[in-house]
Amino acid sequence: MSNHPISLLIRFLMEIAALMVITIWGWHFGAGWIRYLWAIVLPVVAATIWGVFRIPNDPKPAPVEVPGPVRLAYELLYFGFATWTLYDMGYTTLSYSMGIITILSYGAGYDRTMKMLRNQTHVK
Repeated sequence: MSNHPISLLIRFLMEIAALMVITIWGWHFGAGWIRYLWAIVLPVVAATIWGVFRIPNDPKPAPVEVPGPVRLAYELLYFGFATWTLYDMGYTTLSYSMGIITILSYGAGYDRTMKMLRNQTHVK
């Protein structure tokens, strides 16, 4: 189920939304010139970690391979942080929505989630 085009689209949109939310939170978190730094550094670091540290063949070879539980923990931390930042900025409804969508997405993609928990190589 995790490789279904709709599941992949939802996961991609969640990734982009999380990056946008982290960027906006970085802007609101800082003051003066620091806000520019936070708004640039936070999403760049998050996206770099997301793209570099992956499990093998998910869906293509990983630049740096990490165990499945480590990747799953990072993904949940990433979406959890984005959910929390929405809450921190006062967007409670959006925060709850993002949290629920994250949970449903990982539940619908249970095959990928279980392979990561079992530290199995993800193969299409």
